[in-house]
Amino acid sequence: MSNIKLNKIFKTACIASDHAGYKLKELIKEFLIDKNVSIFDMGPFNNQSVDYPDYAKKLARRIRMKKSDVGILVCGSGTGMAISANKIKTIRAAVCYNLKSTRLSRQHNNANIIALGSRLTKKNLSLKLVEIFFNTKFEGGRHLRRVKKI
Repeated sequence: MSNIKLNKIFKTACIASDHAGYKLKELIKEFLIDKNVSIFDMGPFNNQSVDYPDYAKKLARRIRMKKSDVGILVCGSGTGMAISANKIKTIRAAVCYNLKSTRLSRQHNNANIIALGSRLTKKNLSLKLVEIFFNTKFEGGRHLRRVKKI
């Protein structure tokens, strides 16, 4: 973990999970705090059962209102959180599961939320994916035209 370096493409970040993603959310939050990233935890604050759409939409609305630049969502698969967040206008939540999918989500889709699956992605890989997401710039160009059509 200590060899991961974060550039500051994003100034502010927020994080949320459901009960399945709670432990990984806490690990990611600790990792980012150790890297001096300003992160706002939107809950939950324990591993009791909660409904993932509530947390995904709450986080997505924060990004839409420009209170945070980027978000991290964690549930069992990442899919439920991404589907819920993507219902909010201007949100581009991407389920990221390997290095390439994560890099492309930023380069080509200008994703503003990374969604991770705690039951499908090992913790060290999850931290690496967060690092890549935070360090990868949107390429613009032909991709901007396409993103504007979303």
